[in-house]
Order: sequence, then C-alpha cells, then structure tokens
Amino acid sequence: MEAQVNSVSRAAVYQLHLVRRLRPYLPADCLARVVHALVISRLDYCNALYVGLPLKVTRKLQLIQNAAARLVTGGSRRDHITPVLKDLHWLPVRFRAQFKVLVLTFKALNGLGPVYLKERLHPHRSARTLRSSAEGLLAVPSLREAKLQGTRQRAFSVVAPALWNALPSDVKAINNYLTFRRHLKAALFREAFNL
Repeated sequence: MEAQVNSVSRAAVYQLHLVRRLRPYLPADCLARVVHALVISRLDYCNALYVGLPLKVTRKLQLIQNAAARLVTGGSRRDHITPVLKDLHWLPVRFRAQFKVLVLTFKALNGLGPVYLKERLHPHRSARTLRSSAEGLLAVPSLREAKLQGTRQRAFSVVAPALWNALPSDVKAINNYLTFRRHLKAALFREAFNL
C-alpha cells in the first residue's frame, strides 16, 4: 500500500500547490469547496483500504490533510492542527477510513450494499444467552478463517466486525442511512478529539 499512498500523496500535493496559487482570488467559502473537491476527495478515494495500515504510511496523507486545513483557514505551519480540524469538523485520515468501512458495513447489513460484502458479515452467536446478545454484534473471524495471510488483519471480514462491535449500541441500532451517517460521524468525532 505504500506505492498507493505515495501516488495519492503526490497527486494531492500537486493539487494543493495549484489551489494555494488561487487563494488570493477566491473567497473563503469557494476556497473550502475547491480544496474539498481537488484535495480531500483524493484522500478519500478508496480510503477504506487504509484501515489497519501502520501510522508511518498514513502519516503522509494526514500531513496533506493538515496542510489543506491550514490553507482553508489561513493558519500558519506552526499552529497546532487539532483545533483547526475540529473547527472545520474534519475527521483525521485514520477516522475517515473507519467511517468509510462502517458506512459500507451499515449498507451491507441493511441490504443497501453489495451482496458480496453482506456474505462476509455474520451475527455473533454465543453458546449461552448474554446481555450482549441484543446489541447487534458481529462475529470477528479467527485468523485461520481469514484467507489472505499478508492482509488478513486488514481484510473487510475482520476489520468491519471489529469496528462495528466497538460502536456505541445506540448508533448500531439506527436503521436510517442518513441518520446513521450523522450519528456515526459524531461518535468518531468524539473519539478522534476526546470530547
């Protein structure tokens, strides 16, 4: 995945450089739209694949998102980035990837997504009745059940149930897609910024 991340980084940095030249000519709201369309969209493309990657690999993407946030707000490189991301209501790259996986999981569980993803998700079955039985937990396959040796820790069938089970039960209980997205982003936002 390092080659993929390097390719995305190069393209995003190039677009960020071009947008930086336009900054004096664009009002703030237009600048934010252009940055989102040209830079952030590149970071979000196929970002579900970034879940579980080492931080040294995703750090490049996070630095680009930080630069984009500073460009939109007019901050300097010395300003701390956490308040800037919080004000823009942008999730850090790692949480954006988790958001994408959890949205795909919701779609698969509710019949809105592809069938091949739904086939990878199975409800958790316990040998006896527990209080957690009603929480909508998913079974996390063992390492033996996950097929690909090199990427099994990052496979959808392993990552999606683990992330889904870590969600608050009130978020998992939501049936409406748009409501789920809103509550999911709020939950990840609280986790990312320790609110």
